[in-house]
Amino acid sequence: MFFARRAIGLDLCQEGARLVLVSGKQSQPQLDEFRIAAFPAETVKISIREPNIINQGAFVATIRENYLQLLTGIKKVAVSLPDAAGRIVLVDLETRFKNKKEGADIIRWKLKKSFPFNVNDMHLDYQVIQEKETGEVEVLVFLIARQVIAQYEELLGEAGLEPNRIDFTTFNLYRLFAPRLELVENVAFVASYGGTFSILVFSGGTLTFYRSKELPGGGGDSARLFREINSSFLVFQDKHPGHEIEEVYCLCAREDADALTAVVGEATGRDPLLLDADRSITRRSGLAGDHAVTHLLNAAIGAATRNL
Repeated sequence: MFFARRAIGLDLCQEGARLVLVSGKQSQPQLDEFRIAAFPAETVKISIREPNIINQGAFVATIRENYLQLLTGIKKVAVSLPDAAGRIVLVDLETRFKNKKEGADIIRWKLKKSFPFNVNDMHLDYQVIQEKETGEVEVLVFLIARQVIAQYEELLGEAGLEPNRIDFTTFNLYRLFAPRLELVENVAFVASYGGTFSILVFSGGTLTFYRSKELPGGGGDSARLFREINSSFLVFQDKHPGHEIEEVYCLCAREDADALTAVVGEATGRDPLLLDADRSITRRSGLAGDHAVTHLLNAAIGAATRNL
């Protein structure tokens, strides 16, 4: 008998946690079970420098209770953290490096004057985006304070889970829709999710631009949202003159779709296409939940696919 591979994804934010149990393929996961839990007030406060979990007992109890309700023996979990819990930057390096450690050392030296904190105190990971014919290397760098990541790992362990993959929300959202987005070489992905808007732009299939920004009150302020999105695309065009975006995809709650697509269309000169997770996933027969619920689970599902 063959058993479907299953995985757990956990999306954490200041307000609460979203847990999913998925099976199937990375390209088309099936949602088998989920839990959406709110944290008591003042449980989590997202910060780049200080440990994020203030009320550790409430955090552990909430995660443990909802994990047990999934009724699975799986302990490994892929975790999604808000982009604001760390820093994500695209970095150009003048020379290639021999191994992972040498690359990390070069990146730390390159970034040491770029942030108002000591880069040596940060956990650093990176991915090579492209190696240019000139010998330069472009890398996508992820930074998160060691005390921040250590606290999440320790307390999730107390809740009965084993975090084996940790990533930021924007990239887990992208991961869920990657099979569709990767069909276009020059594409922009704009997400309004959890009070944050994010932009990823790919040129020739290579990531060339990233931006994520928290918006107080979410995306309800259309004027500010337009300014932020418009300025982001102006920065992209300034850095990459002549690069044309062929298609633009938007991800947001349905009630925000008209406002977001109007803003993005005006900023890019393209008619945005809306992404819908209900077209990217299947559901276990009989599993309840509407589009609003699925939207809340997008990052957790995207994270879980890393373990499928």
